[in-house]
Amino acid sequence: MRTPPLPSRLGAEALGTFWLVFGGCGSAVFAAKYLAPDVPSGQSVQLGIGFLGVALAFGLTVMTMAYAVGHVSGAHFNPAVTIGVAVAKRFPWAEVPAYVVAQVVGGLLAGLALWGVARGSAGFKVTGNLAANGYGDHSPGGYTLVAVLVAEAILTAFFLYIILGATDERAPVGFAPIAIGLGLTLIHLISIPISNTSVNPARSTAVAFFNGNGAPGQLWAFWVAPIVGAAIAGATYHLVTGIDRRDEDITGMVEPEDAPSPT
Repeated sequence: MRTPPLPSRLGAEALGTFWLVFGGCGSAVFAAKYLAPDVPSGQSVQLGIGFLGVALAFGLTVMTMAYAVGHVSGAHFNPAVTIGVAVAKRFPWAEVPAYVVAQVVGGLLAGLALWGVARGSAGFKVTGNLAANGYGDHSPGGYTLVAVLVAEAILTAFFLYIILGATDERAPVGFAPIAIGLGLTLIHLISIPISNTSVNPARSTAVAFFNGNGAPGQLWAFWVAPIVGAAIAGATYHLVTGIDRRDEDITGMVEPEDAPSPT
């Protein structure tokens, strides 16, 4: 087994983050609330997927791409995850900046795609409606900055605990993407009303600038809280669980014959 070259891994991270943002935020933008006319009654019928559907969409994006490219890059798709696993000493710090840049670029491309598609409907108002994260007046439930920071930090920490545990060599083989995807689904079920759920700075950045409406000014919170939560989990996982796997990188591994030849 060998680790694919860095450019291949960065491409996989950008691709996975694109799918996470396009699939997750796209479900919130286009499908969460969809009113279809009911001709006999003269009233509209809600055919949208709601909070549950959006939560499942985010979980499914991570699960599907973890199976698709996890063996290439490790399937982080999230700067907080990359930093957290580096704190846990399961990913090299030297590669963290490149991974974070790839994730942000992939997310921004997805945000651009969502913005372009949304503008294709004459009655759709893009500003304020691209699933941006927020606190205070921009929180779906009106939650304060402190409440949002605490929730985002706790939920990101548990997301990283799930990732570190599910990718342990003693965990059931082949099921890590399912556990991680369902973990992200649960996180969204908890926190969509609180902050629209970030736990991922790349996801937040991806739509903030296209969304406008105060989202860019609040973006800092959705970098700080997830990174703090992930760092705490990365630093404490081996202490809490008693399982020390700090010598095992969460990176992609492929068979030698499938890896590109070094140039």
